[in-house]
Amino acid sequence: MSCLSFAVGLGNIWRFPYLCYENGGGAFLIPYCIMMVFAGMPLFFMELSLGQFAAQGAINVWAVSPLFKGTGYAMFLVSFFVGIYYMMLIAWAFYFVFASFRRDVPWKSCQNDWNTIACSEPEQYSSCALMNGTWFNQTCWTIEENGEDNYNYYTKLSNDTGRKSASDEYFHNKVLNISSNIDDLGYPKWEHVLCLLLSWLILFFCLIKGIRSSGKAVYFTALFPYVVLIILLGRAVTLDGALNGILFYVKPNWKLLGSAKIWGDAAVQIFFSLSPCWGGLITLASYNKFHNNALRDAIVVTIANCLTSFFAGFIIFAIIGFLAKQLNMEVDNVAVEGAGLAFVAYPEVVAQLPISPLWSILFFLMLITLGMGTQMTIINTVHTSILDLFSRKLRKGYRPLFVLAAICAVSFLLGLTMTCNGGMYVLQLMNNYAASYTTLIIGLTECIALSWVYGWQRFGEDIKLMLGKRPSLWWRIMWQFITPALVIFIMIFTFVDFSRTKYGDTKLPIWADALGWTLSFTCISPIIFVATFTIVKTKLSNPTASFLQIMKAVTTPAPEWGPADHKAARNYQKTEASIQMVQVSTDLYVAKD
Repeated sequence: MSCLSFAVGLGNIWRFPYLCYENGGGAFLIPYCIMMVFAGMPLFFMELSLGQFAAQGAINVWAVSPLFKGTGYAMFLVSFFVGIYYMMLIAWAFYFVFASFRRDVPWKSCQNDWNTIACSEPEQYSSCALMNGTWFNQTCWTIEENGEDNYNYYTKLSNDTGRKSASDEYFHNKVLNISSNIDDLGYPKWEHVLCLLLSWLILFFCLIKGIRSSGKAVYFTALFPYVVLIILLGRAVTLDGALNGILFYVKPNWKLLGSAKIWGDAAVQIFFSLSPCWGGLITLASYNKFHNNALRDAIVVTIANCLTSFFAGFIIFAIIGFLAKQLNMEVDNVAVEGAGLAFVAYPEVVAQLPISPLWSILFFLMLITLGMGTQMTIINTVHTSILDLFSRKLRKGYRPLFVLAAICAVSFLLGLTMTCNGGMYVLQLMNNYAASYTTLIIGLTECIALSWVYGWQRFGEDIKLMLGKRPSLWWRIMWQFITPALVIFIMIFTFVDFSRTKYGDTKLPIWADALGWTLSFTCISPIIFVATFTIVKTKLSNPTASFLQIMKAVTTPAPEWGPADHKAARNYQKTEASIQMVQVSTDLYVAKD
């Protein structure tokens, strides 16, 4: 349930639909499913097996091959940076919850201070269209009432200005009061600061008793969202124009499959949604019973995660079809990208429900529970990694609690940049760079370290100790060949097809993307630095050793590596002894030859 709550989060409800929309609807589903089977599921099973076998966090588990210990630090940094901006989404959801405690939701009409002349309410627009008129600036312009010249003038002005839904203007003009670009960051808005503080305080108290408290909470955080999503789907599919949006969603444009971007986005979304390479899966699996069926967990959670994304897509695209019909636009010109999709499209359908404030509160509470379910594991990963690094000093008394408080406090302070007028641009930048290219590189490193350096034979025997049988040939082919090759392919073509970060029609300046690349490099740099440090340290300790001897020493499992289960440990030692005997015999044969 914790893995399901970790994997099923805002990435399914918010990130998947807008990436799907950006990449032509149905066309995106094909590479998404391919990436799920050939990259997401193998890495998911690999990390669950690794964490469950050793019962160690994301850093200490790399005693399996000390040369790659930097991979654990990279996972730690990815989780830390993702946790910072992920919490801002939860804070915005809290803002909407508090805004919904009134007679009617505030984004239902265009009669507010924050609305512009482009704002259009569905009912008013439809009524005006029935009169063969043009709705613009809260007025229905018709030839009969206003004359042909006025009608033509305001029709042209309406087309040039564009139309926006009331929920769109509420989010961007009222909630965000969004600035022109990231270089006009503005100042923190007190409402957002308080919502962000509330989010971190709730998370802190959820984790105050450690993994067991979050383990109980996930029964609610994992299941409650499905109830709300089913209700929203029932309303969304009955909206006028919903069918057009759904057809756009399920009907692929085959030409788009030739674009590198769609494959890169699909791979990154799988990594973002299933969350391998963040360290969270290893952390969660480390609390499993030694003989837990990790293979079953990997298959069930992976499929459930992707079906949830697919299910949420029907709701979003039904709403987009409705908005397209009301705003007299094509389906592919309606939705904003990024986080705005969740805070524009979903509120729009909520406003169409009877007793809309009640449904609004339930929906945004659902977003909060989804986000908290993932965020609990993200911060658990950061917390566990720090405790593992300094276990002798930090695991005594109340020190783990103080470490948790420090993590929450630092993350809150760093997240204040996203409470400013230009905060959305900061969030979009972090979303593009913190867990995109970095997770691909971490995933590639994992496959090399475990299936080639540590060895498929050894890793298969480790899994056999837990599950009673070795993984099938399918997993060996995936881990050794298909998954690494696929990741390399995606990385190359993603770099070739690189495009600057933007939000809506606003393209961020070059320095912002440079900052984003710095963030990505910061996350993966421990892989290089720790490996280099380990080699140099080993060489200094053994000046006469050859390069091959040093490489063998730094890739051999550390003495503390082994199964967490004591009974399995005895069998493991026997297996290791036989492997070493074979290795010694081979070395002697090669030397003699």
